[in-house]
Formats: sequence, structure tokens, C-alpha cells
Amino acid sequence: MSDKHYDQLETRDPAQRELAQFNLLPDLVRHAMTNAPGWAAQLKGVDVAALNSRQSLAKLPVLRKSALKELQAKDPPFGGFATATAGVLGRVFMSPGPIFEPEGRGEDWWRTARALFAAGIRKGDVVHNTFAYHLTPGGWILDAGARALGCTVIAAGPGNTEQQLDAVQYLKPNVYVGVPDYLKILLDKAKEAGRDASSFKKALVGGGALFPSLRAEYKARGIDTYQTYATADLGIIAYESEALEGMIVDEGAIVEIVRPGTGDPLPAGEVGEVVVTTFNRDYPMIRFATGDLSCVLPGASPCGRTNMRIKGWLGRADQTTKVKGMFVHPEQVAEVAKRYAGLGRVRLVVARAGEQDVMTLRAETSEADADLKAKLAQTLQSVTKLKGEVELVPPGSLPNDGKVIADERTYG
Repeated sequence: MSDKHYDQLETRDPAQRELAQFNLLPDLVRHAMTNAPGWAAQLKGVDVAALNSRQSLAKLPVLRKSALKELQAKDPPFGGFATATAGVLGRVFMSPGPIFEPEGRGEDWWRTARALFAAGIRKGDVVHNTFAYHLTPGGWILDAGARALGCTVIAAGPGNTEQQLDAVQYLKPNVYVGVPDYLKILLDKAKEAGRDASSFKKALVGGGALFPSLRAEYKARGIDTYQTYATADLGIIAYESEALEGMIVDEGAIVEIVRPGTGDPLPAGEVGEVVVTTFNRDYPMIRFATGDLSCVLPGASPCGRTNMRIKGWLGRADQTTKVKGMFVHPEQVAEVAKRYAGLGRVRLVVARAGEQDVMTLRAETSEADADLKAKLAQTLQSVTKLKGEVELVPPGSLPNDGKVIADERTYG
């Protein structure tokens, strides 16, 4: 570990990295097929010895995140894709869906220390981690990397803003970790209440897009903010460095950008779906289609890291979307609607207001009464675990386009 780079892997010649990763890939796939029946079925007939290039990897089928819920329901808890049994894992999580995720026992199992280091976070820093620790793995993912770096972690989780301001005032964390929007809530509430939140100097955010206007606002308040891109299935995929020119792919992953709905790789610059292969021996992922959109940026980062760069999160390849760091699925919108007879089409609209994600459920009905509106809002929060507004609109007023989630945010 140098002052600028986490390790020498980050500055390898790209050809050396490619050779090293594809020398490891056949053993990873063999291990997965031998020890996980889900992978044995998914990759049946694959010539493992021939997996020596991106071209050969691209011939393998993709495993879609959207399919995990059904696969896990048939073979709980992990759909047969974990090579480690539940009894020897460190933790098991349940994300909305529900989708179950394991965590092994190794240090920095999610590989997040690298992303934190690239954001300027160092041993001795005090990290205020506002990702959720309850059931979902978000808090634990960043917690593990911070502690591996030698940081002290305040396990704050989301919500309870007044209590969080107490912790900030007395413990004086210099690093914020969490979704992009919540830091603004903390800072604004502190200012309103005359509380001291000036200790924050660095931030690593994820779980949603960091809009340029919000990054600029944090910078004006003395906080350098960086993004990380991670999922509960894969750990870290990519991260920003001080260069702020795209997101650098993690050394423990192979990233492909494919045409949505297929497994066909796209050339650099073309926007497509992010497909990831990770070298995790407990829970290997081989051509895992995230449902996220991005594109490859040409060349290497000016910071000296030589791995592939992607532009960052550019939206969803399907209608599933992230709101305040939580996935919202079309199936959840349908679940809300089916509980109320007489509704026509429904559409969940996701937008931005005051630098925060907001969602509004628009529902067609001829019974536009306040009681129905309140009940729909309560059910929406119960099903998605997120608050949203409800608008009741006349029958036939929503478009007949099959869309139940409309993401109206723009990504710069």
C-alpha cells in the first residue's frame, strides 16, 4: 500500500491483468460447477479449459439479477449458487424481493477497502456509516472495508436523524458513508438546529446516482465526495478516484457491457447492461447481469490506475430502479395495486426534488377519495419500505405502454 494506490494490482499493465484474470477463470468456474448445483445447471456443457479470453467468456450464458428471486424460491436460500454452505458462512442477509445474500468469514469479504482508499480514506479516520445494517448487507459491506483499512466505524444506519446528529457532534467523524442524499439531510438539519457537523471532510456514497449539483454543494461545504458502485451479490464493482474521470473497475472483478436483454458485448462508448464476473470462492458470480446501464470509457485514469473505466450508473436496463438506495421492483407496484379493486393502470414515477429522490404512485380510479389515497400510500410504504406520494387520476389517463415504473431523473 503506497500513499496513492492501495496495492500494485491497480497499476499493472492492462495486458498482465487480463492474462492473470483469465488464468484464474477456469479454476473459478470449475470450483463453482463442482460445489454449487445452480452453477452446474447454469453452465452445463461449458468447456472450462477454453475459458481463456473475453471472447470465450462472452459465450457463457448470463445470470440475471431479476431471475434470482424465483431461483432462490425453488432452491432456498441461495438458488444453488453459493459454494459455501449456510452453516459455515459469517452472515446471511435478505434484501427486498426477497433476495438472499451470503457473507463469508474472510476480512474485507466484499473488497471495499480499495474503494475507500481511492476516496482518500485512511487508517485512523472515523467513518459515519449510514447504510442499513438491518437484514440488508449495505452497512456491513462498507463497514468491513473501513475496518480493514484501520478506520473506526460508527454503525449509524439510516434514519433517526436527531440521534445521528448527537453522534456526529460528540464523536466528530471526518468521513460520511451512505446514500448521496442523506448527507445533505444531516448537514441541513444540523444547520437548522445549531448543531456542529463540520467534522465531515470526506464522503463515499453509493446506492444511487450522485448528481453533479449535489457533489458541487458538498464541495462548497468542504467535503470531497466520491462514488462507489457495489451490489449485495457482487461486492464492489467500480469506484471513483481523485481524478473524477469515470469509475475504475475493481481488481476482483471482470466487467462487460452488453446489449440489454442479451449477453453480447458492446464496443467502448456504447451504453449497455453491466455484466460482472467476480472471483469470490464462497459466492462466485459468473456473467451476472446487474440490470444497470453504463458504458466503457477509453483509456486509463489520470490517477495511475490502469483498469477499465466505466462512466458510472446511467439508469436501469429494466424497470426495476433504485430509490434512496433501495431497489423497487415492478412486482412490488403490482402487489400494491392488486390489493385495491377498481384501480385501472398504475405507474410509479421516480423524480428528484430538493436534491432527494421522491416517488409518486399514480393510480387510475373513478373513486378519487382521500381515504383511498391514504390507504394506497400506507400500502406503498409497507410493500416497498419507502415513503411515496399518491395521485389519483381519471381512468384512461395513464399511457398504454406497459410501463409501471417511470424513472424521470436525469443522469449527468
